Amino acid sequence: MKAMILAAGLGTRLRPLTNDRPKALVEVAGHTLLEITLRRLASFGIREVIVNVHHFADMVVDYLKKNRNFGLQVAISREDDLRLDTGGGLKQAAWFFLQDGTAQEPFLLHNVDVISTIDFARMLQFHRDNNVLATLAVQQRETSRHLLFDERNQLCGRQTGASAPEMVRPSQQPSVLAFSGVHIIAPELLSLITEQGVFSIVTTYLRLAAEGQRILAFRADEYYWRDLGKSENVTQASSDLQSGVFAL
Repeated sequence: MKAMILAAGLGTRLRPLTNDRPKALVEVAGHTLLEITLRRLASFGIREVIVNVHHFADMVVDYLKKNRNFGLQVAISREDDLRLDTGGGLKQAAWFFLQDGTAQEPFLLHNVDVISTIDFARMLQFHRDNNVLATLAVQQRETSRHLLFDERNQLCGRQTGASAPEMVRPSQQPSVLAFSGVHIIAPELLSLITEQGVFSIVTTYLRLAAEGQRILAFRADEYYWRDLGKSENVTQASSDLQSGVFAL
């Protein structure tokens, strides 16, 4: 299985840590977020990874060269002129997953500013067993943006803050869950992305769900997970690592 690490974000919530570096190179207990993500992917047998870059892009490229890509085959997708967001970034990097014009295997999409102990092998098996277009790791926790899933665990909408739910397919009692920034995607999805320019992959997921495609929730409540988009969360993750709450 191949993977993509989404690392092109500006890291504005991490300032001043990102005043002189990209968020991918912010450290948790002496390890960069990029290193942590690459090593986790490698621990599940993933050897081919593409990383999208924008903010301080050359620093990421130089860092990977200096560390010999941590033993992996790493390609770079540059978003020099404009950060393309998660959907636009994946669309630009689609070539990486194609062989003779078609993609053969599911692939993993992972935010660089997320740290977790989610079992990727179990998630991949769940994805294959259910034969769905995309599988999203979700948890029951507080967030400003929730995804909604119907009684069959399929994506049916989203809710932002206190606003009314945006439903794309009917559900009497949708589950309100927080997305964890880890996806496993069937190769067929790449040819179904019709959005252009800068867009979130969630926008694509919601459109496809409305069209009848199956986007499924993988419940990851039992695993450690932390969003490292804020400096206080980086400090907490460092403390958690040093105290043995989770291990790299």
